[in-house]
Amino acid sequence: MFSRACVRAAGRNPPSLAHQASHHPHSPLFAKLSPRVGTPVQTRTQRRPASTAAKARALFKEYPFSVSLASVIIIFSGGVLLYSNYVYNNYIVKAFHKFPEPVAKKLRRALYYTNISLSPKDALKYYKQALEVADEIGMDPFSDEIIGVKIQIAELMERIQNYSKSIEVLEILRRDCLAWEEKLGGKEGNAGKRTRVLAKTVAISIKLAEMYASEYVRNKNMAEERLVWAVETILKEKQRRDEYGVKEGEGDWVTDSEIGASLETLAHHYEEANKHYLATPLFLQALALRPQTDCHSVVLMNNLSISLAQQLPPKAPNETPPSHTSLVENARLWAQKAIDVAATIQPPERNEECDMGCVVATHNLGEFAEMLGNYAEARNRYEEAKSVARAIGFDEGAMNSEDGLRRIKGKN
Repeated sequence: MFSRACVRAAGRNPPSLAHQASHHPHSPLFAKLSPRVGTPVQTRTQRRPASTAAKARALFKEYPFSVSLASVIIIFSGGVLLYSNYVYNNYIVKAFHKFPEPVAKKLRRALYYTNISLSPKDALKYYKQALEVADEIGMDPFSDEIIGVKIQIAELMERIQNYSKSIEVLEILRRDCLAWEEKLGGKEGNAGKRTRVLAKTVAISIKLAEMYASEYVRNKNMAEERLVWAVETILKEKQRRDEYGVKEGEGDWVTDSEIGASLETLAHHYEEANKHYLATPLFLQALALRPQTDCHSVVLMNNLSISLAQQLPPKAPNETPPSHTSLVENARLWAQKAIDVAATIQPPERNEECDMGCVVATHNLGEFAEMLGNYAEARNRYEEAKSVARAIGFDEGAMNSEDGLRRIKGKN
C-alpha cells in the first residue's frame, strides 16, 4: 500500500623589489652632485607630497589585483565583525534575557561550546553549572526556562548520538514533572502552572516515543507506552474541560491541530506494528479535528483508507468480523473522497499535499481494484496515477504505479 505523509583561488603575490629593479636601467648608488647643489634651499623647486588618494590610485595602477583582493578582505572582515556582533546580541544575549545574570553567564558559555566551539564536554559542564546556580538563587525548577535548559541538555546528548543519556535526561524530567503535577497541581493558585507543566510532559513523552522508536534504540514497546500516555492525557484533559469548564487561571490547553498531530503519530505507530484496527479510529479522530478544505485532510483520508483495507481485527466472542471485501469497499470510498475533497481546494489553500494526495489516492484505488480482482480498473488507475505523478514531478509516485502495472501485466 502506498502512503505519503504528504554544491581558493590563491592570490598572486606582488612582484618583489629585486624583480622590479631588473626591469629598469641600472643607476649608480650615488649620482654626481648637480652644479646647483649650492643653490639656497628656499630657491629650489619643491614638490608637494602626493595626497593619500593619489598614492592609492598609483598603487592600484601598479598592483590592481593585489589591491582589489586586499580591499575585499578588509570589507569582508568588517562585515563578519558586524554580523558576529549581531548574532551575539540577538541570539546569545537576548536568548537568556529571562534568566538572572549569574545563570545567563553560564548558559552563554554552554551555548558557545554547543554551537560554535563544538565541545560537548565543556557545554555539558556549563549547563550543569547553570542549573546549580539556578537552584542556589531559587529559580523555579518547573519554570519554562529551567525545563528548557534540561531539554537542551537532552538535545545535546542526542546530537552527539548518546541516545541512552538523552533518554535518561528526558525520563528524569518527565518523572519530576508528573510528581509535581500529582502532588501540587491541584492546589489553589497552581491551575495555570499545572496546565503548562502537563503540556510540557506530554511533549516530552512524544519526544521519548520518537527516540524509543528510532533505528538507534528500537524499543517499540516503550515507544507505544509513551505515545499512548500522551494521547490519553491530551484527550482526558480536553474532555474534562468540555464537561466541567475551564478553571480560573488554567489557560489554554493544546490546540485541535496539536491533538490531531498526536493522534496521527500514534496511528502511524500502530500501522508500523500492523495493528491497523487500532490505527483506523485514530486517523478518523484526527480527521474530525481538521477543516474539510485543508490539504492535510486529504492525506488523512488516504491513511484511513489504507488502514481499512489492511485490517485484521482480533475476533471477539459472539461477533462476526467484517468481511475483507466490505473493508476494501470502505477503503475505496475514503480514497475517492480524498480525491473529491482535493478537487475542491484551490490556491492559496491548495499545496503540494493536495497534489501528492491525489496521486496516492488514485494509486491506492488501483490497489483496491487489484485486491478484488478487477484488473482492468486497476490498470486504468495505475496509468492515471503515473501520468499525474509525472506531471507534478512526483517520481516516487510514478515508480510505484509502474510497479503496479508490472504486477498485473497479462492479467485480465
